[in-house]
Amino acid sequence: MAVRAGREFLAIPGPTTMPDEVLRAMHRPALDIYSEEMVQLSDGLLRDLSRLFATKGKSYIYIANGHGAWEAVLSNVLSRGDKILVLESGRFAVGWGNAAAAMGADVEVLQGDWRRAVRPADVEARLRQDKDHKIKAILVVQVDTASAAYNDIEAIGKAIKSSGHPALYLVDTVASLGCMPFEMDAWGIDVAMSGSQKGLMTPPGLSFCAVNDRAQQVHKKANLRTPYWDWTEREGTEHYRKYGGTAPIHLLFALRQAIDMIDEEGLENVFLRHRLLAEAVRCAVSVWAEGQVLGFNITEASERANTVTTVLMADSHDPVALQRYCKEKCGVVLGVGIGDLAGQAFRIAHMGHVNAPMILGTLGVIEVALQALGVPHGKGGVEAAIGWLGDNVPA
Repeated sequence: MAVRAGREFLAIPGPTTMPDEVLRAMHRPALDIYSEEMVQLSDGLLRDLSRLFATKGKSYIYIANGHGAWEAVLSNVLSRGDKILVLESGRFAVGWGNAAAAMGADVEVLQGDWRRAVRPADVEARLRQDKDHKIKAILVVQVDTASAAYNDIEAIGKAIKSSGHPALYLVDTVASLGCMPFEMDAWGIDVAMSGSQKGLMTPPGLSFCAVNDRAQQVHKKANLRTPYWDWTEREGTEHYRKYGGTAPIHLLFALRQAIDMIDEEGLENVFLRHRLLAEAVRCAVSVWAEGQVLGFNITEASERANTVTTVLMADSHDPVALQRYCKEKCGVVLGVGIGDLAGQAFRIAHMGHVNAPMILGTLGVIEVALQALGVPHGKGGVEAAIGWLGDNVPA
């Protein structure tokens, strides 16, 4: 017996649900890549990406996922043997650091806790110890999609500035751009990167870098540069060089439509929608946690992301069984626990093209699964989410 007929719903943190308007935008013939229309499409997207990053610096588009953008950032500002400091709050900054090590960097991880965000004071203390300024760059993610930690990028930037250290500040916004506030220039960030498949509601396959003048100066002397990722190569007069070759035309059509939808809603309204829906999820999890089996991975409420929630399950219960029930019986796909949380957690995404019925439906299915599987949980999680939204979305 199952109640899953109809469209399967993705509640995973990427790729996220794509709006029908974005899908329709791709359903058209290819564009003449040498046309003025192609140039205008590219120029508009690059300008709007810099606006989303909140920078006066330049943006670049890559035909790659977020891992590709990691390599783009590293290869453009590092030289072989450069020391970098990776700020751990889960899997993804460490993964970025592993990529840097494979490329020839000297990587130090500032040990963190998968249940907490990065502590800015720890960053400042470590940088003050580096009196010879051997550390050339600092790597961090705004939201770690494995742990669901939200790092205070502004506060970390202030800590770096307070230390007086000249290291470049490099930030991954894959799981936050277009969903949560991000102010690249105001927060002292030198390079930011992101991907298309989460908050930007576009199919996987595009990634982006935004770069300030200070990073551009370091770039001129970097010796890890390679032709495809190289920012200088992408500044060539021939338009195709903006993409290192043939442009990903249909993905660009999709991205154009997605950004237009964000602009129509208004970026501040997008941020508010994500905050409200995230808190609705947290209200439900808080109630379920009363059964002493489920709980938040991130222990501090202020450090929980507005784009994804990672829920731990006690050892005696299997999150995979819950995920399987939600998918096979009800048609809702939850995120699995990954990295150190594999087999210990499930993840609820609430980013991108999401609204109240999507979130309340997902929470309802989880509550059905908890009951069907006999997992102890506090009753009324969905009602708590409804109550939160009813109190905070005025008539």
